[in-house]
Amino acid sequence: MTEIGFYHLTRTRLDQALPRLLGRVLESGGRAHVLCGEAERAKALDAALWLAPDPDWLPHGMAGGENDALQPVLIGTLDTLPRNGARFLFLVDGAESGRLADYDRVLDLFDGADEAVVAAARRRWSAAKAAGHTLTYWMQGESGWQKRG
Repeated sequence: MTEIGFYHLTRTRLDQALPRLLGRVLESGGRAHVLCGEAERAKALDAALWLAPDPDWLPHGMAGGENDALQPVLIGTLDTLPRNGARFLFLVDGAESGRLADYDRVLDLFDGADEAVVAAARRRWSAAKAAGHTLTYWMQGESGWQKRG
């Protein structure tokens, strides 16, 4: 089954945490698909990734373009297999995927300051556990991501 990591954002915003996590994927030679809950968020993340200071350059594109296969990171709102061969799926803003098993690793990032968002993440955790996926829980600490439980 797929390894799913739940990433509880408590110290930074998504647009600050996402570039570093994507940078690690690219450093390992991987490719990623960022699945957003809505189009406006996808556009905002696209802009934020171009301006991210760490890593200082994060090649990516919006899903649905003619060069999708060339993009190491695709950002979109449709739960389809990306044409870039991504093995990493990033779920943001409560986005859900019916294709979890098609990826090697899924990272579900959620805002710890919003109780409704945390409750929704708990529901996704329960559903993933019931489906037999391997789950990990990460929380932001003073020295970065800390694995819990």
